[in-house]
Amino acid sequence: MDVVIAIVVAAFVSLFTSMVGVSGAFLLLPFQVSVLGFTSPAVSATNLVYNLVATPGGVYRYAREGRFVWPLAALTIAAAIPGVFTGAVLRSTVLINVKILKAFVGVVLLGLGLSLLARRRDLAEHGAGKVKVLRVGKRVEYEFLGRVYSFDAIAVAATSFAVGIVGGAYGIGGGALLAPIYAGVFRLPIYTTAGATLLTTFISSAFGVVSYYAMGHPPNWPLGLSLGVGGLVGMYLGARLQRRVPERVLRIGLSLLTLAVATVYLLQLA
Repeated sequence: MDVVIAIVVAAFVSLFTSMVGVSGAFLLLPFQVSVLGFTSPAVSATNLVYNLVATPGGVYRYAREGRFVWPLAALTIAAAIPGVFTGAVLRSTVLINVKILKAFVGVVLLGLGLSLLARRRDLAEHGAGKVKVLRVGKRVEYEFLGRVYSFDAIAVAATSFAVGIVGGAYGIGGGALLAPIYAGVFRLPIYTTAGATLLTTFISSAFGVVSYYAMGHPPNWPLGLSLGVGGLVGMYLGARLQRRVPERVLRIGLSLLTLAVATVYLLQLA
């Protein structure tokens, strides 16, 4: 029964979160703890197994539909992975008190969530189009639905490295931070960034699982795979349906998810 419940819940959660480039793992962690009674440290590793199995469904669909900015994904991953290792080292040496980090992440996410919620003008009305990369260099440019978008490669790399440090030190998913940053700070349409953030989550989760094994906390594979199967279906369908959802709805959904994560982190300080 737990397996069936896990598959259904993961499919439902990932169906919606994958539309904005977030795996939904942060919602499944309390589900495992409170509903399934899984409270050992291995629950975090199990959550990462969910990411490993589930995210390829969304990544594949976004890539297949041509809504994948490969330079953005490559920059993000290349900078985030060293950041994850740096964060892990800092966490085990100088960053002993993680409350400061929690407060920082909570405040940043709170600001990002509110800015997304307050934004009046959206970048696109729908996502039924394909990405065409125009220029790759210090500044990357691409076209989507007849409009040109661009971002500074150095700024994206620096941001991804910083997010990787936070993720490595505190063990949070990179997508939960990168999705609102790309939409709110870099002003890139969610339709074109969701695939990149999901792929980053997949790569980071692989390193995370290895780290938990090294610490003696292997995942619960049956549960992780059950969640992953549900998530695989949900993310594939979410990525397929995303282009039909107005960006205003996606933006508001992303802002509410961001505010929810910020609230959780800040409440942990109480």
